[in-house]
Amino acid sequence: MQHKPVLYQEIIHALQPRNGGRYVDGTLGAGGHARGILEACTPDGLLLGLDVDPQALALARETLAPYEGRIHLVQASHITLSQQLAALKWDSIDGIVLDLGASSMQFDNAERGFSFMQDGPLDMRFGVNATMSAEEIVNTFEERELADIIFRYGEDRDSRKIAKAIVRNRPLRTTRELVAAIEQASPRHGDRVHPATQTFQALRIAVNDELAAVEKTLPQAVAALRSGGRCAIISFHSLEDRIVKEYFREQSKDIVNPPYERLYEEERKAVVKLVNKKPLTASEEEIKDNPRSRSAKLRVIEKI
Repeated sequence: MQHKPVLYQEIIHALQPRNGGRYVDGTLGAGGHARGILEACTPDGLLLGLDVDPQALALARETLAPYEGRIHLVQASHITLSQQLAALKWDSIDGIVLDLGASSMQFDNAERGFSFMQDGPLDMRFGVNATMSAEEIVNTFEERELADIIFRYGEDRDSRKIAKAIVRNRPLRTTRELVAAIEQASPRHGDRVHPATQTFQALRIAVNDELAAVEKTLPQAVAALRSGGRCAIISFHSLEDRIVKEYFREQSKDIVNPPYERLYEEERKAVVKLVNKKPLTASEEEIKDNPRSRSAKLRVIEKI
């Protein structure tokens, strides 16, 4: 049985794929969401799938083989969205989905270095375009820089203690060595969240420049949508969700100067409407089947 991606039914319901539509999955992964979209827009809907991870792309190609004539799969980041659409001569799209963060497939492969639960090299790169690995960051950055990364991207109050322990224990080559250094600074207490969770998240975000990627993609996604087209974004932590929430909210408001005042250089009408004011989350049943879905938040907008 093929693994169902997070919030699968909610994504299909949000995008409302239809025959003849053009859709984008900007974080293709193993192709689960894409398969659902292609199934729903049979027989003539088209899909562009993007992923920086060559392993994910190879897997998605197998998953989506039955739809071969209707798919375009490209090894590229979603930040190149406008460029990819121009290459296909698609002037607008009917829907786009982004499932942000690392995939279960990446976490499950110890060789990729995403998980503190398994021993592997300190890599954490989504694709070959990442300029440096987690190993380079933990072994070459100054203590203050490391503390800043862990605090900013991991929101960990023990960031300074952890950074000090990392520097003290260098060089660190494997995930297990990094976990041991973190546990020195922030010991494990019972069933609470593992002390390495936030540092691993922070390093992954830094390695792949994930927050900047979201900020660069959002305007491109909104610009590409036709009137009535929808954008659905799943995020897994508060930093990403905040970026998505604030951008969607800003695009859903009229920008109008009050009488006799000029607060804004340019006035404009709202560009999108919020389909759900509060984020959609996974059902108890889905959380039981896939614990990773517990922190997933889905926000959806429709182009006016």
